[in-house]
Amino acid sequence: MEQAIQLNEHNKQEYPPMHTTEHIINQTMIRLFGCGRSVSAHIERKKSKLDYCLRACPTEEEVRKLEEAVNAIIQQHLPVTTELITQKEAKDYFDLTRLPKDASEAVRIVKVGEYDKCLCLGAHVSNTSEIGYFQIISHDWDEETKRWRIRFKLI
Repeated sequence: MEQAIQLNEHNKQEYPPMHTTEHIINQTMIRLFGCGRSVSAHIERKKSKLDYCLRACPTEEEVRKLEEAVNAIIQQHLPVTTELITQKEAKDYFDLTRLPKDASEAVRIVKVGEYDKCLCLGAHVSNTSEIGYFQIISHDWDEETKRWRIRFKLI
C-alpha cells in the first residue's frame, strides 16, 4: 500500500497573479543582475514589494529592461505547473535553507514554463496569460545594506 504524500500546511493566502509574477521577477533578476531570489517579499493584491541584494543600484534603463523582460515572459502565455519531489531529490537543485525545520519530506516545485522553477506552496495562476501587465511603481536603494526594493502592481 502506497502512502499518501503529505505537505506542510501553507499559512498564507496569496493573490495568484501577483504571486506568480513574483516567481517571474525573481528569475528575471537572476538573469539580468546575477543576484539571488528576493531576500524579502510582501505580496498583496493591489501592490507588492520585493527586496534584492545587489552590488549597485540599478539604473533607470535597467529598471525599464526589467519591466520589459518580465512582461515579455508574461506575454508568452506559459503554463504554470507543479510537481512533488522529496527533499533528497531537491537538494541538488534548490536552496533548502529557507524550509522550516519541520518541513515535510515532500516538497512542491512550481514551474513557470521552462523559465523558472522553485520550491513553493503558494497559490498560482495556471497560465501566465492570466496575469495582466506588470508595472514597477517605484524603487529605492539602500547604499548601506546594498538592498534594492521594487514596488509593483498588475494592470
